[in-house]
Amino acid sequence: MRLAFSTLGVPGLPIPDVVRLATAHGFHGVELRAHPEEPVHPGLGSSERSAVASAFKAGGVEILGLAGYARVAAPGDDGPVIDELRALCDLARDLGAPYVRVFPGADPEQTTERADRAAARRLGLAAEHAADVGVRILLETHDSYRTAADVIRVLGLVGHRNAGALWDVMHTWLGGEQPAETYPALAPYLGYVQVKDIASADDTTPLPLGAGILPLAECVEVLSRHNWDGWLCWEYEKRWYEQAAPLPELLDAGREHLARLLNESA
Repeated sequence: MRLAFSTLGVPGLPIPDVVRLATAHGFHGVELRAHPEEPVHPGLGSSERSAVASAFKAGGVEILGLAGYARVAAPGDDGPVIDELRALCDLARDLGAPYVRVFPGADPEQTTERADRAAARRLGLAAEHAADVGVRILLETHDSYRTAADVIRVLGLVGHRNAGALWDVMHTWLGGEQPAETYPALAPYLGYVQVKDIASADDTTPLPLGAGILPLAECVEVLSRHNWDGWLCWEYEKRWYEQAAPLPELLDAGREHLARLLNESA
């Protein structure tokens, strides 16, 4: 498995500094948060996109994916959501990123069936465009679709290889799933895995990997046992928790912790 970190942990950091962080601390890739307050977002022009791609190529670091904020199950018209998905896919193509992350985002007042249909319809239409540009759209286990059981209910309706899943270990755990349940369900759809650590279900402030209670060892063990060889991406949510320790000073220990888990599970 290869290791990456998300720029959610280094809010607003210029791209050259992101690349230097990855190379200095031994990470193979980076997940780029695609948001207007960040250096990378769908509003970038062609020259800016080329500059980002060139910076990563020169540093020998891969862009794992774009963490977008489209909400595919949200109430409302399909058009704006599909436009947002297509724009993210085009940006990913231009940067050479294989994946685009999206959220469920269903409203509590929606019925499950209605939210599922909306998400599947939008993902199905956007997946056709994703296939044309060589990108996969990944629905994250998050918010209204916290577990693998939730996500595969939608992906089973889509039935397109360019629509897959992103496993956020925290959310499946908060949803009551164990890794031994989550992986088999997501395996046919899995793009990559986001790892993190927290103190408790009531305190999700990000902690150094291994300092909290999330089942990271069990997650890595399950992946290794099934010979999964994809990406583990550390999503350290510094953007939402200003009091959390700075990510750069934690990267070495985090990489070593993941490497130790991988060695122990081999």
